[in-house]
Amino acid sequence: MPSAHEPYDYIIVGAGPAGCLLANRLSADPSQRVLLLEAGGEDNYAWIHIPVGYLFCIGNPRTDWCFKTEPQQGLHGRSLNYPRGKVLGGCSSINGMIYMRGQAQDYDNWAALGNTGWSWADVMPLFKKTELHAAGGDEWHGAGGEWRVEAQRYRWPILDAFREAAGQAGIAPVDDFNRGDNEGCGYFQVNQRAGVRWNSAKAFLRPVLKRPNLTVLTKVAVDQVMFENNRACGVSADWLGSRRTFEARREVILSAGAIGSPTILQRSGIGPRALLNRLGIPVRVDAPGVGANLQDHLQLRLIYQVTNVRTLNQVANSLWGKCGMGLRYMYDRSGPLAMAPSQLGAFVRSDPSQPSANLQYHVQPLSLDRFGEPLHRFAAFTASVCNLRPKSRGCVEITSQALDQAPLIDPNYLSHPEDRRVAAAAIRMTRKIVEAPALQRYRPVEYLPGAALQSEESLQEAAGTIGTTIFHPVGSCRMGTDSGAVVDPCLRVKGVEGLRVADASIMPAIVSGNTCSPTLMIAEKAAQLILHPEGGDIKGPVRIEREPVVEH
Repeated sequence: MPSAHEPYDYIIVGAGPAGCLLANRLSADPSQRVLLLEAGGEDNYAWIHIPVGYLFCIGNPRTDWCFKTEPQQGLHGRSLNYPRGKVLGGCSSINGMIYMRGQAQDYDNWAALGNTGWSWADVMPLFKKTELHAAGGDEWHGAGGEWRVEAQRYRWPILDAFREAAGQAGIAPVDDFNRGDNEGCGYFQVNQRAGVRWNSAKAFLRPVLKRPNLTVLTKVAVDQVMFENNRACGVSADWLGSRRTFEARREVILSAGAIGSPTILQRSGIGPRALLNRLGIPVRVDAPGVGANLQDHLQLRLIYQVTNVRTLNQVANSLWGKCGMGLRYMYDRSGPLAMAPSQLGAFVRSDPSQPSANLQYHVQPLSLDRFGEPLHRFAAFTASVCNLRPKSRGCVEITSQALDQAPLIDPNYLSHPEDRRVAAAAIRMTRKIVEAPALQRYRPVEYLPGAALQSEESLQEAAGTIGTTIFHPVGSCRMGTDSGAVVDPCLRVKGVEGLRVADASIMPAIVSGNTCSPTLMIAEKAAQLILHPEGGDIKGPVRIEREPVVEH
């Protein structure tokens, strides 16, 4: 058990994707003592590792913080469940396992905003560095890293038909979404190894847990960053009911995610003055940007009933089907239990004026009213579509000094008129695909939102009815060079020393796709900035295969 007075060189808060990678990279130098703190528990829950088990991890307090949003005016007053990983591996232990980088223009736009070193040309080598692609390395993919990427192991005829229909609707087939321009339709590559989820704890922590200079503690909820003069010198935390402090000689790095990192800063006195004053927290840095700029992808889940084709609905609602799924998975780690939640994807422009694809589809051979509820008993597929570049902005704010009080989370969905316009266009685009000849043999009938809704106004209203989060919150500790930014392009928190943020919260604008692998890229960049501030590269990964022994 570490002493409260035993200093570390680096303290990393949060063992999600960013924190796991940073712990690996920063502890590669045996002279540097590294402490990784995780508020959740170990990733030893069986359903974490079976891909379809995300259904049992989301909404489960063992693995999920079980946050809720504020009632959303744009969603007709609905409050959404807002899953965030509460376990080693963070959201990589409960997410959809999709390997996605986004578009080249996402990162070029970051650089154009003054964030030198964050262009596509700058970050592409970092994506390749972390990657362990099953097909081997080439111009676009890496094979020497730890982040396993492979093709999916099971396909459904209904998804093949959707891909064919997309082609008939003008969306060309593609076999790789990760070359800088992801427009087209194809099967997602996933973070799995032979049909088992590959989370960031497996990738980056397990190989290095023998390092004597790395300490990993679970069930440690960090309250705030401590300062000596104006320099971060450690953190205070609740560890299994006891108040503890941990000292840092060099830096404290927050990797607690787009919800956790801004709330820790706010409790530390770094945030909007009005909020801190209202809660009686002494203001260290008046930083209005902390908790602001929250962005998320809102998915519209269009459901179509079909006939003459098998979907997961029929299989999962049959005793023999369930037995068959289990036996198939035990035999060769294949079948429906090896499924990522969404297998087929598509990227398309909502209208010709868009400079690149601004809609993303996650197509699923199943349907349900909401996550955590049973699958429908009729055959159906879901075409979930989201606006990749929303203009609506929300916020995250603590509601109390108390560590155990959930924060206010207000994504402010569909508050911008352009987002409502794109939502209506997305529904029309989905109908265009489904009406193509390739799907007609299955006689699709629109179950949600309903084919009778045709006018612009009714479609925008429908978007508010069926819209829900796709679990991609970012931007709440925005990186930039302007006065409103929370961190600079080196990820240093403005106004103090010895404190950085390295996770999805630093994104100035949300990426055009899933956010897990971009978060790993941010951590890889952070490791370079910390260890080699003059621009040198860091040492390659140390790979030691062993099971985790996580200290409590």
